[in-house]
Amino acid sequence: MTPAQFLGRVKRGDIPPVCLFLGQEGYNRARCKQALIEASPVPMERFDAGETVLAAILDDARAMSLFSSERLMFVGNAEAALPRGRAAAAASSEDDSDDEGEAGSGPSAKGADLLGSYVKDPTPGVTLVIEASRWDFEGEEKAKSERVRKFFGAIAEVVEFRAFDAAGARTELDRMAKARNVSIEPAAAEALVEALAADVGRISVELEKLALYGRPITAEELPLLVPDARESTIFGLVNALGRRDRAGALQALDALVREGEYLPLALSFLATQFRMALVAREANLRGASAVQGHFQKAGVPMWGSRADQVWQTASKFSRGQLELGLKLIFEADRDLRSARPDDRIVMENFVVRLCA
Repeated sequence: MTPAQFLGRVKRGDIPPVCLFLGQEGYNRARCKQALIEASPVPMERFDAGETVLAAILDDARAMSLFSSERLMFVGNAEAALPRGRAAAAASSEDDSDDEGEAGSGPSAKGADLLGSYVKDPTPGVTLVIEASRWDFEGEEKAKSERVRKFFGAIAEVVEFRAFDAAGARTELDRMAKARNVSIEPAAAEALVEALAADVGRISVELEKLALYGRPITAEELPLLVPDARESTIFGLVNALGRRDRAGALQALDALVREGEYLPLALSFLATQFRMALVAREANLRGASAVQGHFQKAGVPMWGSRADQVWQTASKFSRGQLELGLKLIFEADRDLRSARPDDRIVMENFVVRLCA
């Protein structure tokens, strides 16, 4: 099910009693969550599968409230409910048709069995939303995402939050601009989508700022009004590299070249990003707030948005991949300093080797 289809069902009052939110894309997920909150007569109850086992959450869903016959329960960090270690290995080796052996044994297996029973007979008036947003649908994360889908296979209503492509981001930008009465020239709209790597969440934030400008936005004025657009394109390059998306990374690199970005400076940003992400990995930090607190405690000032970028990079790359990336960055930096280098070819070689 797409987010648009889910929003349409919520608008018609056809809300599934149990659904799975799957995927990293945050803009549509926030819209769907807000639609549920607005449609519910009671406040949302939040649970963390990393802190409370799935069996206990389902027991809570079965309990009848003394104050209201309706409940909206939102379970985040759903990946924590999956089996780990030997149980995970056993689960991956099971035949796909064996539903009961899928989760191995232990608390995870109990939770999976209870979930199947609950989905067959959900508590009337209770809406249970399980969110798994850690992994994407492409690259090396695809297998992990499919494992999440398999573990929660009893849930038939799955909303997939896939990243926008450039065309989809442009369409959504036009819709948001019309809703906010922002006049933006087509060339400026395309430049904004490209500069922010089709990240609709960030496009939405920038449009809120542009709404205060009070006059039509031109392509010439855009770099002055969105000063961090180039850094966002570099971060788009980091995201593409993290997905092992060679084509996407080369497209981001091409956008940097056309923007006139000084490629050694872009490589310097990548080096800093990888080093900080490696530190976050080694310190076993969880979440942007933990990253920000760790670096500030070490005397390194860091904004919240920067901490979020570091955390996302650390979550996309393993420790070995980050170390390899730093090695390749060193070699690319050396090549950029050679006599009469072609900066673009050096960077393209770096992308191809890291995505091999």
